[in-house]
Amino acid sequence: MPNFITQAQPPLEFLPPNYDPLVRQMTHLAAPSWIRWREQVVDIEANQVETLVKLYEEFQAGKVRFMMAFRHPSSNDPLCMFHLVSRCVPRTAAAMGIRLQAPVHSHFIYDRGIPLWAGSLVSWLYPRLGGTPIRRGKVDLSGLRSARQLFAEGQFPIAAAPEGATNGHNEIVSPIEPGVAQFGFWCQEDLHKAGRTERVVILPIGIQYHYVSEPWEAIDRLMTELETDCGLAGEVEAKSVPLPDEAKLTPAQERQYRRLIRLGEHLLTQMEQFYIRFYHRELKAPTTLEAGTGMIPTPSAIEASDPANIRLAMRLQTLLNTALSVAEEFFKVAPKGTLTDRCRRLEQAGWDWIYREDIKDIEQLPPVERGLADRIAEESDLRLWHMRLVETFVSVTGRYVLEKPTAERFAEMLLLVWDTVTRLKGKFPFPRPRLGKQKAFITIGEPISISDRWSGYQTNRRQAVATLTQDLQNALEQMIFSQDESFISAEQIRTK
Repeated sequence: MPNFITQAQPPLEFLPPNYDPLVRQMTHLAAPSWIRWREQVVDIEANQVETLVKLYEEFQAGKVRFMMAFRHPSSNDPLCMFHLVSRCVPRTAAAMGIRLQAPVHSHFIYDRGIPLWAGSLVSWLYPRLGGTPIRRGKVDLSGLRSARQLFAEGQFPIAAAPEGATNGHNEIVSPIEPGVAQFGFWCQEDLHKAGRTERVVILPIGIQYHYVSEPWEAIDRLMTELETDCGLAGEVEAKSVPLPDEAKLTPAQERQYRRLIRLGEHLLTQMEQFYIRFYHRELKAPTTLEAGTGMIPTPSAIEASDPANIRLAMRLQTLLNTALSVAEEFFKVAPKGTLTDRCRRLEQAGWDWIYREDIKDIEQLPPVERGLADRIAEESDLRLWHMRLVETFVSVTGRYVLEKPTAERFAEMLLLVWDTVTRLKGKFPFPRPRLGKQKAFITIGEPISISDRWSGYQTNRRQAVATLTQDLQNALEQMIFSQDESFISAEQIRTK
């Protein structure tokens, strides 16, 4: 995807799943080397794989339909899921004396926007691996029908990320969306109408990453690079960034934390002045933080003894609302719902004016009409920049690091800040810097039966979906563990 769109584009076509066994086999052979070389994930450990093996056995026997609902902290997650299904499951099944029909594979749901920035290879590859796209900012009838059909009738089980997008945090689960729960009940409904007796199950799967060795030197180098980009130089004065009384940091951690907060304060100030001067906005910090935004800490997550973070969070809330309002006013989109909801609607509004479904053949337009179409596409892309900024600039908070000042959390936060700075420099934040080799940890949770909840869904559909969504949220959160906690692995697969 180019950094800037300057011309109107044809409509975004639906990319129907078109599973190709040969493409799947080639990907199976290439994936370990790719994830080790390109992504620097050198080990993948999976826990409680036996649960997934039994589900695959039942699926192949026509006894169950299931969806794997996996955590989505990183863009590496699809590769890890592919590794889990194609390698961990067959090996564990063999160890259990269970014969699974080959190939062991899964369909999956992905955001239609991914091929726009990942390129033509992904547009070609994902459908041939059995993936089906969905557009997040509208009622995508084609996408919904395809995913629903695959869940109930597909050759393989199906996988989806209920968080909807990566959040960059290994130890925070973003508020999950109700789509996975709704798909579960739709599948049960479709089976019921067809007179079929398979059970329907949602399987929570946790994914986390930890560095093989703490990348403090790489963190320091990246911090210095970002400070240089922001025009910051020299040591941080101790009094310039006050710490809460309960903070327990080593001298080295304290220095990095002060640098991180100074960097965040500087970026906030720069962006506040940007919107005040060039968009004529008045930025007044709220007296309290809005709960339930889905993208910033709620008041309960910020302690009163940390005034620096409270002040920063309030300013950030104001800035994010301001940035979105600039785009919303241009597209005439109402500012309803969480920041995530608003971002999704803005993305769709921008796509409507870039990928023109109302124009049959863009190339046949008269020059004047084509010029006007190009102009509105270019302006739409520029306005979407504000929305992309909100998606990344939410990273500027120190509380996540202060609560547990590990190298892992410093690295996560700094990479999110790098995303922001990269966008401000007019570049695309992909691929990210690699701070060191990592290990991936996959935890298979307990299956959640949809069939057992069917009668409740028939009585009150909205409540049943909400309850299932919350139960899935709880299940994913319970699978989070810290690097210093034990991870008992039933199956360790080295990508070497």
